[in-house]
Amino acid sequence: MRRIAIRWMMIAAAAILLQACKAELYSNLDEREANMMVATLLSNGISAGRTVQKDGKLTVTVEKGQFAQAVNILTEAGLPKEQFATIGSVFKQDGLVASPVQERAQMIYALSEELSRTVSEIDGVLSARVHVVLPGNDPLQRNAVPASASVFIRHEPNLDINTLIPQIKTLVANGIAGLTYEKVSVVPVAAPVSRLARAPTELTPFLGIWVLDASMSRVIWIFGGLVAAILALAGALAYTLWRDRGRKTYQLEPISSNK
Repeated sequence: MRRIAIRWMMIAAAAILLQACKAELYSNLDEREANMMVATLLSNGISAGRTVQKDGKLTVTVEKGQFAQAVNILTEAGLPKEQFATIGSVFKQDGLVASPVQERAQMIYALSEELSRTVSEIDGVLSARVHVVLPGNDPLQRNAVPASASVFIRHEPNLDINTLIPQIKTLVANGIAGLTYEKVSVVPVAAPVSRLARAPTELTPFLGIWVLDASMSRVIWIFGGLVAAILALAGALAYTLWRDRGRKTYQLEPISSNK
C-alpha cells in the first residue's frame, strides 16, 4: 500500500508540474482545425499540444512563456479560420413573419457568407470576404442596374494569386443568379512574411529525448521539479522505515512470571 501511495503521489506531482506550465490558447475546436494549429506552432518552434474537452471538442495549449508568440504565429497563418454563417442559420425561423426587405437582406448576407467560406477553403488563402450587391430593380424600369460583387482575399506571400483570380471570379459569378463575370472584382492582398515562420526548428537532445531549443529551459525546470519531488518522497520513505525499525529494535518484550 505504501508503494502504491508513493507512486500515485509521484504521478500527481508530475501532472501538477506539467499543467502549471500550460496555458489554453483556443478551445471548442474540431479535430482538423486543432491539428492544423498544433502543426503550425510546432513547425515554428512552439511547444504545443491538444486536450479533449467533455463535449468532444479540442483545446490547444502552449507553454505560458510562449503564449503571445503563439497567438502572433496563428494570426499570421489565418488560424483559427473565421466562422461563417450558413443559409440555414440565417433563415432560422424565430416565430415572426419577415418582411420582403428583411428576407432580401438575409438572402444577400447568406450568399456573401457562403461564398466567403468557399473561397476561404482554397489552399493558400488565409481569409476571404465576398460582398454582394443585388439592386432592387423595378420590373417596369427599362435600364436595370446589374448585380455586382467584390472579393477581398488575404493570401500567403508565396501564392501565385493571379492564376486563381479567373477561377474565383467564375465561382462567384456562377453562385449568384444574374451576376456576370465582368461584374466581379477581386482585390488580393499578400500577408507579410513572418520572421518567425522563416526561423528553422532546432532540436537539442536532453536525456535521450529531442526537445525544442525554445522549450529547453522549461523542460529543465520541470525535470528539476520532478527530481526534487522524488528526492523528497524518497527521504520521507527512508525516514519512515528508519523510525519503524527503531521502534521494533527498542521495544521491550513483557516479562512473564512463572508461579
